[in-house]
Amino acid sequence: MYDTTNDAVKQPDIVFLKGRKTTLRPVQKNDLANCLRWINDPEVTRFTRGFLPRTEKFEAEWYENLDKRKDDVVFSVIADDKHIGIMGIHGIEWKDRVASTGAIIGDKEYWGKGFGTDAKMQIMNYAFNTLNLRKLWSKVRAFNERSFKYCIKCGYVVEGTLRKQSFCDGEYFDEIVLGVFREEWLPVWEKYSNPVS
Repeated sequence: MYDTTNDAVKQPDIVFLKGRKTTLRPVQKNDLANCLRWINDPEVTRFTRGFLPRTEKFEAEWYENLDKRKDDVVFSVIADDKHIGIMGIHGIEWKDRVASTGAIIGDKEYWGKGFGTDAKMQIMNYAFNTLNLRKLWSKVRAFNERSFKYCIKCGYVVEGTLRKQSFCDGEYFDEIVLGVFREEWLPVWEKYSNPVS
């Protein structure tokens, strides 16, 4: 059984990536209770591709296999000493040097306040300047204005629309495909890293 009071449990001070508002660190076993709650919350999964109920066993197996996945890098997002989400670089094509990004900010208290943007900028810096990727892309359901806006803020540009691609709430929705090359993102990163005071 997971410890559902894990926000109160002092986690080791692991900092893999440090932003202005967030810290990204490896996923820990104590994070799984939050992940399980978020992935079964219809308000959260409405913006993801998840639609089946998930069990503790499913989350435990996902966690146990994280280190074996050579084309995914996944982090827990921490803010105010709380685990607020999961963010990753997925489907890394090492030859082509491209990958997709995905995120769940599961703690709704942190929605729409710039925490996702801050975490995304850190993971993009890691993808471009440590992993030497040249392009990142993402897909957003057309009704997900919050994700669309934060992708644009992070430098992504619209590359196309997949018409009526995604089924949610009894109807089909377009998915917007966004992408960004490292050279397009660098000025955005420079501005974000050195805000005018």
